[in-house]
Amino acid sequence: MEKQQQLKITFLGTGTSTGVPMIGSTHPVAFSEDQRDKRLRSSIMISWQDVNYVIDCGPDFRQQMIRENVQSIDGIFFTHEHADHIAGFDDIRPFSFRRGEVPIYLTDRVLKALEKRYDYVFAEVNRYPSAPKVTANVISEKDCIQLQKVSIIPIKVLHGELPILGYRFNNIAYITDIKTISDEEKEKLKGLDVLIITGLRKEPHKTHFNIEEALKFTREIQPQKTYLTHISELLGFHADVEKELPENVFLAYDGLNIHSN
Repeated sequence: MEKQQQLKITFLGTGTSTGVPMIGSTHPVAFSEDQRDKRLRSSIMISWQDVNYVIDCGPDFRQQMIRENVQSIDGIFFTHEHADHIAGFDDIRPFSFRRGEVPIYLTDRVLKALEKRYDYVFAEVNRYPSAPKVTANVISEKDCIQLQKVSIIPIKVLHGELPILGYRFNNIAYITDIKTISDEEKEKLKGLDVLIITGLRKEPHKTHFNIEEALKFTREIQPQKTYLTHISELLGFHADVEKELPENVFLAYDGLNIHSN
């Protein structure tokens, strides 16, 4: 059997939609001197050989790319259309200048949202010359995408009542903004090396897993390791929370790198 391609995951951001610290916050975590408590909006980069794919492109995208010294990307997978996941779309321009069209992978609904918000990117007449160029690949949870030797399986979950996509890259799954998932979609998560999933805060939330739900889901799916992301300052200090977690569960933080097949 051919050995799977080893993947590197870079956590570009691990914060909730407001980031951590939130503007004007007086929560104790907002004043933490631990850099792991400074969280940009949630996104990861999956890399192998000289290939880089990003999941989501939020308002901190430019800062994240500069911090990680990313010279090129080969495409973007979008989970859904909320601002903390698409508001950095215009900042893909430098990558487009170098390579031409940037492939994007997204549902038809998310594509329509991008076309409305960034109409100048998709314009066919009198197109602004400096607008980024993209190639849109419309996908659904029924697809399986093969990129080089890496298999990508979209996973449908519900963010409250909004259907969104998580993604499995070989044996790594990234599922953010999840509240519920069907048994059928859970089947796609068997045999994971790494599960990356929302663990927003300790209190329940209407549209996100809290930490209790994330841990229950981890026990059900049984990955080798789990990393919690999309974290609010309300979860508490990174150092304190991590001490309370099971042996195979970790809090992700901005800039963290992990490897897996």
